[in-house]
Amino acid sequence: FFAMESLFEYSPEVAEALKNGSAIVALESTIISHGLPYPDNEKLANELEDIVRAQGAVPATIALMHGKICIGLSKENLHLLSSPTSKVHKVSRRDIPFVLAEGSIGATTVAATSLLAAKAGIRLFATGGIGGVHRDGHVTMDVSADLTELGKTCIAIVSAGVKSILDIGRTLEFLETQGVTVVGYGADEFPAFFTAASGYKAPCRLDTPEQCASLIYYNELLNLESGVIIANPIPSEMAADGELIEKAIQQSLKEVEEKAIVGRDITPYILKRVAELTEGKSLAANLALVKNNAKVAGQIAVQLAQKKKT
Repeated sequence: FFAMESLFEYSPEVAEALKNGSAIVALESTIISHGLPYPDNEKLANELEDIVRAQGAVPATIALMHGKICIGLSKENLHLLSSPTSKVHKVSRRDIPFVLAEGSIGATTVAATSLLAAKAGIRLFATGGIGGVHRDGHVTMDVSADLTELGKTCIAIVSAGVKSILDIGRTLEFLETQGVTVVGYGADEFPAFFTAASGYKAPCRLDTPEQCASLIYYNELLNLESGVIIANPIPSEMAADGELIEKAIQQSLKEVEEKAIVGRDITPYILKRVAELTEGKSLAANLALVKNNAKVAGQIAVQLAQKKKT
């Protein structure tokens, strides 16, 4: 039988960190290939890795490269993912076998990154925001695979809540049903990606990296086989005008319906339109929160590694 481990290819930096029980933070690759134009995407990819390292942790950007699951990417592979001339699949859980069989390049979403990080023994992952229940999702059944993955995978994700283009209330209800622990990091309110305010209370609150590391430690120790969301609000000085963004979201949602855009194409279209309609304010907020999440995740990872060694 073909051993699963032979599919995994680790960068020397990540392999050493796993061997020594050092702090590691997983990073997704969809933000590189599908989130920003070139060369801004490559610049961000390197910045996020540097931010994680600055906290004392090792970054593990994850992607599928020519039949291998890469945990930690070389500069060459980061460039390949970033290049506008590369054909890169957007890979969720369901797409992993296809892209491996095809031997092509795949950028991992939150769901796929969570799954592959956990299989590699990495328990912490930083991203911008997670997917959720779409508006009218109770009618269309359009629910992100990120949520079901969190219900069955032992991973902790530092994110700025769920994207504000989604139904936040139903997303929180769904996460509760899936048994996912949702924490407001230094905040009582669950953040709405671009802004710290959503109108929804976070189920619980923690205020320090040490507290978050302890929660992740016990989640793994108990083998709950479900995930944790550390909902880290965008800093107030970086937050875009929530009212302006909400107005842009409503207009974008109307356009989605008029143009009959469906499935995985909805979110990229809306985010692009919102950036246009807000004259870049939402994009600036997006970049700020992703970097802030990488910083917080690095700090938590260091505390988690220390706790596991004591």
